[in-house]
Amino acid sequence: MKFKGYRRPDGKIGIRNHVLILPCSFCASETARFTASLVNGAVYIPNQGGCALVKKDLEITLEVLSGLAANPNVYGTVVIGNNCEAVQASLLVERIKAKTNKPLESVVIRDAGGTIKAVEKAVSYAQKMVQDAGMIEKEEAHITELILATECGGSDPTSGLAANPVVGHLSDKFVSLGATSILSETSELVGTEDILAPRCINEEVANKLLKIIKDNEEHFERAGESLRFGNPTTGNKEGGLTTLEEKSLGCIHKGGESPITAVYGYGEMVKEKGLVVMDTPGQDVASIVAMVAGGAQVAVFTTGRGTPTGNGIVPVIKITGNSETAHLMADNIDFDASPVISGEKTIEELGEELFDVVMDVVKGKKSKAEALGFNDMSLARECNFC
Repeated sequence: MKFKGYRRPDGKIGIRNHVLILPCSFCASETARFTASLVNGAVYIPNQGGCALVKKDLEITLEVLSGLAANPNVYGTVVIGNNCEAVQASLLVERIKAKTNKPLESVVIRDAGGTIKAVEKAVSYAQKMVQDAGMIEKEEAHITELILATECGGSDPTSGLAANPVVGHLSDKFVSLGATSILSETSELVGTEDILAPRCINEEVANKLLKIIKDNEEHFERAGESLRFGNPTTGNKEGGLTTLEEKSLGCIHKGGESPITAVYGYGEMVKEKGLVVMDTPGQDVASIVAMVAGGAQVAVFTTGRGTPTGNGIVPVIKITGNSETAHLMADNIDFDASPVISGEKTIEELGEELFDVVMDVVKGKKSKAEALGFNDMSLARECNFC
C-alpha cells in the first residue's frame, strides 16, 4: 500500500512537514514559544525540564529531544538554549547531528544578547526553513516506512473489551503489510508476562521484555513506594477497573497477536519492523513523546474516560469504546469503537474502518487533537511515572 509523504535527506518519510522550535530547557521554553508564534508553519515543543538533572536524566533528555528533532515529520529544527542549563545547545545539536542530517540551527539567548535578539535570530532561521520546506513536493512512499505508536489513557472496561482490541487489529494489519507498530506502557504490562514472553521471536527479546517489566516494579520498591498506588488511576477506578493486572490485560490488546520482534529503551530510535515494545511509563504524554522520539509518524490513542491530549509533531487519533464518552467528548474523539460493545459490528470490521481513518490522517487529514492545536509534553525521569 502506498501514500505520498515528505522524503527527508536521511531517507525517512514524513507525513507532516513541520519546522520545529526546540528549547533545551524551561529557561528557553518561553523564548521558543515566542519564536514559533511569529513564524507561520513552525511548531514548538514546551520543555519544563533540561536542567538540574542527574546523569541518567541528562541522557534521557538528550535522547528524547534529539529524537524529536530527528522525527520524520520534522523538516528542520531551530534549537534554543539559554547557556546555563544542563542540556547545553551544543550538546543537543551534537546529538541531533548523530541521528539525522536534516536542516539544523541553534540560538543561545545569552550569546545573542537577550530574549528579543535571540527571537529575532531564531525567527530568521525558522522563516528560511519554512520557505524551504514549502518547496518540497510529496513523493510516493510505501506503508512499510510507517511507524505506528499505540497508547491508551483514561481507560475503563470498554478500553480492554472494544477500543484496544480494535487497535490490535489495526496493529496486526500494519505488521502484516510490513510496517512497524509500537506497544508501550511498561507498567501496564505487569501481570501479562506469561502471555507476552512466548510471543517474542527469540529468547533474547523475551529476556529484554521480562527485564523491563521486572525493573519497573523494582524501581518503585527501591524508593519504598508501590507501583499500584498510582496505577490504576482514580479515573480508571471510577470507570470500573480495579487492579493493575486487570488494566494490563486490557492494555496489551493494542498489540494484537503479532510476534514481538524487539524491545527498545525509552525514546530509543526504532529500527526493526513488526510489533515492537518500548519501555515507557504509564503516564500517557511521556509515553507518546518517547514513541515520537523513536520515529513514529502517527499515533492512535484509546480512551474510555476521555483524554484530550495531543502532540505537536505527530497527529494523535483518539478512539473510544465507550458510547457515552464518544458523545460527551465528540470534540476530541476521532473514532467510536462502541459498536463492538453493542454487538452492531465486530472487532475485525471496526479494525478495518480504523485502518482507513488512520490512512486518511497519514495522507493529510487532521486528527481532532491536531486540529485543536494540542501540544502536550512530558519526559520520564530516573524517578519515573507509574
